Amino acid sequence: MLNMAEGLARLGALAAQPVVQTLAAAFADAGHELAIVGGPVRDALLGRRTNDLDFTTDARPDEILRIVVPHASAHWDIGRAFGTIGARIGGEQVEITTYRADSYDGVTRKPTVEFGDTLEADLSRRDFTVGAMALRVPGPTLVDPTGGVEDLVAQTLRTPADPHVSFGDDPLRMLRAARFASQLGFEIAAPTLAAMGELCDTLDIVSPERIQGELVKLLQTDAPDAGIRVLVETGLMDRFLPEVPALRLEIDEHHHHKDVYEHSLTVLRQAIDLEAERHPGSAPDVPLRLAALLHDIGKPATRRLEPGGGVSFHHHDVKGARLARKRLQALRFDAATTTTVCRLIELHLRFFGYAEGAWTDSAVRRYVRDAGDELERLHILTRADVTTRNRRKATRLRLAYDDIERRIAELAAQEELDAMRPALDGNRIQEVLGIGPGPAVGEAYRFLLDVRLDEGVVDEAEAERRLRQWWADRAR
Repeated sequence: MLNMAEGLARLGALAAQPVVQTLAAAFADAGHELAIVGGPVRDALLGRRTNDLDFTTDARPDEILRIVVPHASAHWDIGRAFGTIGARIGGEQVEITTYRADSYDGVTRKPTVEFGDTLEADLSRRDFTVGAMALRVPGPTLVDPTGGVEDLVAQTLRTPADPHVSFGDDPLRMLRAARFASQLGFEIAAPTLAAMGELCDTLDIVSPERIQGELVKLLQTDAPDAGIRVLVETGLMDRFLPEVPALRLEIDEHHHHKDVYEHSLTVLRQAIDLEAERHPGSAPDVPLRLAALLHDIGKPATRRLEPGGGVSFHHHDVKGARLARKRLQALRFDAATTTTVCRLIELHLRFFGYAEGAWTDSAVRRYVRDAGDELERLHILTRADVTTRNRRKATRLRLAYDDIERRIAELAAQEELDAMRPALDGNRIQEVLGIGPGPAVGEAYRFLLDVRLDEGVVDEAEAERRLRQWWADRAR
């Protein structure tokens, strides 16, 4: 709950920062207005940590540069066409933007840039009331023309203007609403939520890169499932990641199975909890969280209703990995993230064979080899994938995974498991067999790798003996 007395005190502390005082004095001396705007004001009122400072002013870009340069150790004008000048002042990074009064054509989300004349008009064109507040400096004076403080108290997300107009101007704002619902833990006002559903198809004018950016920011929050529910319920998720709403499989009275959609959100929450427990203080692991959300997206396409009321999803891991690759590529995710997510989805069922019966050391080595650099993420995803309410089953699976992690650690200590290479490389194989480059070298290497996986470390002399024997047997 917002305590206004404490919030106002934090605003005073924000205005008293040296970089704010420096800029406030410089702009006042030049005869211009200056205000801290948006997220920093909202977060100060809520007692949240503020990051980089954003300012707005009636000064035009050229004048902003003239005022800022004498006080800056560095400055940049990459956003100059949009009225934004960036600078580093007193070790702090700031951005200063001229008041805006943009217009939109409804065909693209790119506005026709128009500079405004008043702070109040600038604030009224922003995304949400809780971000449409400013702190005039050097005053300081809080400026809140659209009721942002009241909405902070009510923990409500609402657009300053009619939501149909706001979202019609820039459909990406609908994804931001879902993100803020997770980030702030706020409810979206009913008219705003209704407009998101009515205008979901306008998201098609937004580039995949911008949609990906908002999805990543949502997944980086502590509770992304709240925003994901908003995106699914409004139909927005259907526009860019339809595999997630498709997880809401129809369940009839004769065939019973776990609610895959709810299960996936639970896995995501549990993965985030394990991430924090195993790696406290680390940045949010977006590839892991994507894999947790998408790990079962192959189920709708592989669902089979079995006699007796059972339901099967054979090979949904492989199908899901293929679907995920196609979707992540369409959203312009980088190759490394796509590969990681797909590999985790493909491997997420592998452990359950271990739970059903003890693996040999060879099987454990193969598990590690197949996971490669994603082993720790696979540990977390597999543990998070246990959502059964049957305590006995949950305990059995947890103990089984404790055991496999223990065995991996023991084998790693004994055998340098992370290297997972045979004793002879390709060049040495050619020397021993007296052959040149070609498919036979790869076959020989795979043979020696199987020996390594099955038996552990084999020294070079023994590896050469095995290789010669394999080569002789192969020639027969």
